[in-house]
Amino acid sequence: MNFTSNKDIYRWIMIVVAVIITSLILWNTFDFFQQLKENERKNIREFGIAATDLQNQSLNADLGDLGFTVMGNTTSVPMIVVNYKGEMSARNLPEKAERDTEELKRLIEVFKQENDPIITEFEGEPFSTIYYGNSDVITKIKYYPMALVIIMLLFFSVIWFFYRSSKASEQNKLWAGMAKESAHQIGTPLSSLVGWTTILRDTDVDPSYIDEMEKDINRLKMITDRFSKIGSIPTLTEVDIVQQTKQAVEYIANRSSKLIKFDIDLPDQPIQVKLNEPLFEWVIENLIKNGIDAMKGKGNISVYLKADVYNVFIKIKDTGKGIPKQQWNQIFTPGFTTKKRGWGLGLSLAKRIIKDYHNGKIRVADSKKDLGTTFEITLNKI
Repeated sequence: MNFTSNKDIYRWIMIVVAVIITSLILWNTFDFFQQLKENERKNIREFGIAATDLQNQSLNADLGDLGFTVMGNTTSVPMIVVNYKGEMSARNLPEKAERDTEELKRLIEVFKQENDPIITEFEGEPFSTIYYGNSDVITKIKYYPMALVIIMLLFFSVIWFFYRSSKASEQNKLWAGMAKESAHQIGTPLSSLVGWTTILRDTDVDPSYIDEMEKDINRLKMITDRFSKIGSIPTLTEVDIVQQTKQAVEYIANRSSKLIKFDIDLPDQPIQVKLNEPLFEWVIENLIKNGIDAMKGKGNISVYLKADVYNVFIKIKDTGKGIPKQQWNQIFTPGFTTKKRGWGLGLSLAKRIIKDYHNGKIRVADSKKDLGTTFEITLNKI
């Protein structure tokens, strides 16, 4: 069993233990609530008996202190006593409510919903009916389990978000490590190819062939440089983003099928932005390639660049199959892909390059089924 499996087992054990502990707390709270409620009902019943006894004693009888003590101890439970004559008296209620007959009638209906009324008898006949509500302690305890559940849900939410964040961080490290390793692996045969082109120039091989080989070698060098920068803090320099965007689009356009039509709308004047040129071109190329894949090699790619006082906005639109709205944020997650082949790294790396390295934004600006998708990049002007 590997380390990841052990971590998953420990995580589930912690969750199960937390659920068990929460369940025990809730059960004990409920049991305590029921006991406390029963004790209050017992006290109210004793109060009714004591009140009945006191009211039916003769004037010369020795009443003692027991009845008064029992009645005096019932000070926390709001109650309304209705005697056999229909007369109402209230205890432990606000003074204003005790004098308001209509308010007492309303409270009687409320108390009926909270607790069953207690009927006292004298010599086998109903003597009074006691309507009582929940004390402050009961009310607070009643909402305690709900508060506990909310706290536990928040606790689990924090754990879940922490888990997702840590998992995303691990994935980002993995992708960065893979990118650097890929750059390292490409570097060795690339160096060999450079040497072979030098040797070939001393032979009778057509120089145009060697020129084309060197173009591809330079391209591989640029790709290697891009991969090597993933996971590191790249150097940003002041460049004309209009020219950089034009170069990136033209590179893809010159190597794309004639069935792909490019519409490029760029300002005539230069706009200075701090960029890492290879990584920025990679983002543009990646978005265009995704658009071409979505159109299955046939359609229109539109690239627009606009600017205001503070920002530069680049929009890349295709006429492909579109992206469902519920996936607009998911597509930037490492490993997420809708293609049969692919690792789901392109857009996640594009987001990392724009957001983390250039302090910008990248998002799906619009997408409709079978009409296409528009990506928007926002960068800060100098």
